[in-house]
Amino acid sequence: MILLDNDTKILVQGITGKQGSFHTQQMLEYNTNIVAGVTPGKGGQEHFGVPVYNSIREAKENEDINSSIIFVPAPFAKDAAFESIKNFDLVVIITEHIPVHDTMELVEYAKRNNTTVIGPNTPGIITPGVGKMGIMPTHIFEKGNVGVISRSGTLTYEVASQLTRANIGQSTCLGIGGDPVVGTDYTQVLQMFEDDDDTDAVVLIGEIGGNAEEKAAEYIKDNISKPVVSYIAGRTAPPGKRMGHAGAIIEGSSGTAKTKTETFEKVGVHVAKKPSELVDLLHQAGIN
Repeated sequence: MILLDNDTKILVQGITGKQGSFHTQQMLEYNTNIVAGVTPGKGGQEHFGVPVYNSIREAKENEDINSSIIFVPAPFAKDAAFESIKNFDLVVIITEHIPVHDTMELVEYAKRNNTTVIGPNTPGIITPGVGKMGIMPTHIFEKGNVGVISRSGTLTYEVASQLTRANIGQSTCLGIGGDPVVGTDYTQVLQMFEDDDDTDAVVLIGEIGGNAEEKAAEYIKDNISKPVVSYIAGRTAPPGKRMGHAGAIIEGSSGTAKTKTETFEKVGVHVAKKPSELVDLLHQAGIN
């Protein structure tokens, strides 16, 4: 498992809002270790048995916390993220529609503070059997030895469901986020899985647009010894049309499913034509 383990102690920013409230309840039902929440002006309350504070500073004075998950609306997410990055090792930003220039500032600040940021616009992280920091439906995941990385929440669910039905469990599943700029990219997560004793193989779910998958292929060639298999969404997407995510747009001749597939195949990463083929590719790599 990576990032989210038994030592992860989580604070929820925006815990009393509609989304924060709903998903906090879901996370708690999965036995996730949520120790505090923050909503300015709501301090002193309890929400699902979790103490609520007015600020991170106040929460840290009273609780042992090392991670946060952010459900704060986009106009306020930047300030919330800066506060978390300054104080914690891991920050998961669920919020979508954060302006790109705000995300660029957050990513740079995270680098300076040596903080891992997942997202924004991410479904989060789940380590089956341990907990989740995110919005994914837990019943489709099963504890096992395959790591999953994706730019797409929906495809993460589809692939995890396919793996679970084939009795292939997952070590950790993580959505890096669908925006053009994200806090943690494929290469960083690939290295975490490479170093993780609980992970024997990796499924990388990509999509059209940008060059994140091409960078991942280059990194795999020189740094990753474990089997990696992939699926690229958007095979039929027309150039110039955004498909779902802000980052999923083809510009010119680069960023297509064809070019990404070819780049992966050159470094020995087999690419499935449809998600259901990933199970067969993992079997071929010795994962049962």
